[in-house]
Amino acid sequence: MTELYAIVCTDKADTKPTRMAGLKEHLAHLDEVFDRVSLACPLLNEDGSFKGSLVVVSAADKADAEAFIADDPYYKAGIWETVEISRIGVKAGSWVGGKPW
Repeated sequence: MTELYAIVCTDKADTKPTRMAGLKEHLAHLDEVFDRVSLACPLLNEDGSFKGSLVVVSAADKADAEAFIADDPYYKAGIWETVEISRIGVKAGSWVGGKPW
C-alpha cells in the first residue's frame, strides 16, 4: 500500500542559474515518474523568485520517498539546502473533492 508524502525542498542561495540550466532535465525526470506524482510545483517568494520545490508523491514508506527525491536532477545538482519529507493524510479540500464532515 502506498501513502502520500510531501517533499519540501528549500533552495540554497544563488542557485537560480543552476535551476534554470537543469529545468529541462528536471521536467523530463518528472515525466518519467508522473504516475507517482500528485503535485509538483516551485515554491516562490513574495516577489516571485524561486524559494524551492514542493512534490507530493506516492511512496511505500519514507525511505521510498527519500529515494524518489534523491533521483531528481535538481537533487543531484545540489540546489537544495534542505529537503523535508512528511507523510500526509489528505482529508479535505477542493483537491480531494470536498470534506468528510
